[in-house]
Amino acid sequence: MKVLIADDHAIVREGLQAILSVQPDVELLGEATNGEEAVSKAKELQPDIVLMDITMPIMNGLDATRLIKKQNPDMKILVLTMHEEDDYFYRILEAGASGYFIKGGSFNELVSALRSVWHGDVFIYPTMAKKLLSNYLEGVKSGQEIEKYKKLTDREREILRLVADGRTSQEIAENLFISPTTVQTHRAHMMAKLGLHNRTELIKYAIRHGFVNLDT
Repeated sequence: MKVLIADDHAIVREGLQAILSVQPDVELLGEATNGEEAVSKAKELQPDIVLMDITMPIMNGLDATRLIKKQNPDMKILVLTMHEEDDYFYRILEAGASGYFIKGGSFNELVSALRSVWHGDVFIYPTMAKKLLSNYLEGVKSGQEIEKYKKLTDREREILRLVADGRTSQEIAENLFISPTTVQTHRAHMMAKLGLHNRTELIKYAIRHGFVNLDT
């Protein structure tokens, strides 16, 4: 996977370069020190993934993410941030990011998150997912959404919970003793019933409507 690093702190960029440069499946294309530069280099270098800080000068990472996704819809962005507030989380997902990684995580976790995003999955840092889900366990306030949810089969609801838990299709298949292809089919049916179009929307749906409780 070809990676572009965008962070305004030299020590962070150097640390990321040190760990990623020894990964056999990672090619570092370059680095950016602000959001405007990240947009420019993403267009020039065409990375598979932009590892994006949020708080940067000139242009913040959130606005940079929106512009990059507008120019390169297939490019993946893994946000690397200190912020754990709900508002940041939703704004980042709505901007089109494929992942949300908290800077307190380990390098091994970060490499795993990059690989997950590269393979088309959405990564949400576990402690963040648990915190957000617990805030929405009061249930669904919209009757229309309840009716949509009722249309899901038991298997589809089970897969919805696992997707929102950050599991990949392979992990879900192993957990449920079915094939990854079957998982993809169930997920496609589920998204059609809910009027959703991609994995990011599916995760936001589960979190916002309190359909998932990681503690159970």
